[in-house]
Amino acid sequence: MTEHKSNFPEFYITAPQPCPYLPGRLERKLFTHLTREKPGFLIDNLLKGGFRRSQNIAYMPYCDACSACVPVRILVDAFRPRRSLNRIARANRDVMTARMEPTPSAEQYSLFRAYIEARHGDGGMAEMSVLDYSLMVEDSVVETSVTEYRLKPNPETGDAPLIGVSLCDRLSDGISMVYSFYDPDQPARSFGTYMILEQVEYARSLGLPFVYLGYWIDGSRKMRYKNRFEPQERLTSKGWVRTDMQAPEARLRKPEVVGP
Repeated sequence: MTEHKSNFPEFYITAPQPCPYLPGRLERKLFTHLTREKPGFLIDNLLKGGFRRSQNIAYMPYCDACSACVPVRILVDAFRPRRSLNRIARANRDVMTARMEPTPSAEQYSLFRAYIEARHGDGGMAEMSVLDYSLMVEDSVVETSVTEYRLKPNPETGDAPLIGVSLCDRLSDGISMVYSFYDPDQPARSFGTYMILEQVEYARSLGLPFVYLGYWIDGSRKMRYKNRFEPQERLTSKGWVRTDMQAPEARLRKPEVVGP
């Protein structure tokens, strides 16, 4: 009985604080600690069922009178990039991809700082130290990998600059993109979008049906880019429901309920 209780997650609720996505609103989170003593299937189902992972914590929004945050996942087999996405893929044909163990590096942290200062200087990650970054990468109880994206080596110098990094979790049915960042001085590449396209193709090569993108937030301009990756499924009170918002008429498919 004691062992069963120690393996079962205990949930907590944060105090209200300003929402970083919707001005004038407050956010709260429901969270639980992830430990290696917790059964793997339990953690897997939390992350497939709307929770997100940050280091050894799984969390989800738990806001009063607001349900704007909706978990989304791309349907890998059905996804076919539109013309604009194909242009982004072509613009990044000079990029090499390497997947590795979740080990931080000074080069990664330098790129992370440049990205945060350019794109999220007033956000909660602006004060992250090199130690904080290392914990973000290393502190995981699930199968996690780092994908580095580099330009092809300069034929004269041999330099292959790092221009993007994606931290991802491997779930039983897909890839969960935990956090990504990239060189903010190359906006023409639309590199955030490119990394998602690359992870979709990687999931396809592994025979995995989903790529989890975290939350889509109605009314948040920062989250609009997720609408480009369709068809996708959104988690509702009825389970995962397919949406095709870019189609002439939005379609809802039979919901899939997340198993125990």
